[in-house]
Amino acid sequence: MHYDIRLRPAQPPTPAPDAFAIHRREVPASPGRDGLTLAFVHERPKSGGGYPLLLLHGYPETKRIWWRNIAALVAAGYEVIAPDLRGHGDSDLSDDDVYDIAAYSRDVYLLAHDVLGHEHCGVVGGDVGGAVAVDLLHRYPGFVDKLVFFDTVPPLVFDDYVAAGIDPAAILSDGPTGDYRRRQGETPDELAAELDTADKRRRYIAEMYGHRLWASPGTFDKAAVDFMTEPFGTEERLRAGWAVYQLAYGRPFSEPPIMDRKVDVPTLILYGMDDHVVGPEFVHLCEVAFTDRTGPVVLPGAGHFLQWERADLFNALVIAFFGDVRVVHERPA
Repeated sequence: MHYDIRLRPAQPPTPAPDAFAIHRREVPASPGRDGLTLAFVHERPKSGGGYPLLLLHGYPETKRIWWRNIAALVAAGYEVIAPDLRGHGDSDLSDDDVYDIAAYSRDVYLLAHDVLGHEHCGVVGGDVGGAVAVDLLHRYPGFVDKLVFFDTVPPLVFDDYVAAGIDPAAILSDGPTGDYRRRQGETPDELAAELDTADKRRRYIAEMYGHRLWASPGTFDKAAVDFMTEPFGTEERLRAGWAVYQLAYGRPFSEPPIMDRKVDVPTLILYGMDDHVVGPEFVHLCEVAFTDRTGPVVLPGAGHFLQWERADLFNALVIAFFGDVRVVHERPA
């Protein structure tokens, strides 16, 4: 099927860069992970309360990738928590150079649970944020009520994939855009030397919102690309984003991620039709790995950044999927 992007419905307007207040709170250290300050958007319904939704970004993203989603979710009765992962956006860099899935997972748990006081919540995650979400729900049983999972690495249940007739090598396939994984993971010093100015670093990230087949053509205009790439202007921020790719090339983990089991938490699976970073085998893999799933739902006119590219569909699906737990949350005790 060919989807004509020119016929795509208009998307919600993009809020101004300063539309949402940025909060900063410290999360303490734990074994293998240094303490630091996370920056995050924290928006609640005007009436107060709201069911908490934790939105987890990926790479090359920051909390800004949720700019078209936050207001719609808040208006529907949700309390939105959208952090920058450690080393990204406005969050602190790690003094100990610790950047991996388990560290991200512990950080966001401490933020949502210990700092903001939520015993449980809904989670929405794509790309690296999707992997963090899977670790989070296994590491802290009962904390994640439901999950929206899209365009990322599925759980690493290789035996189950083989039993279903799926070649698990599909998870590790580079696809047409995969050279970035090798360069960022295996030769980051050489790549950093090439990207020796802020303009070069931002252009490198801009390619992933433009011609490198991550997004559907034309879904990010110049203003949007500038907004998304600005946080990656320094070498330190760029390298922090590359660190998870180096884990496949010998970079030490603070601790292993918990991704080697199926997910039983109710999950909505989404996939951007034009995503060339995560191939269509993602759909088949998720049908095996998630035992209580809705979907997969394929979103036309969207690639890897589907929460921005098809915010109209994404917002409606997320609002509906968490509607039952939101109603229970709002019901008087």
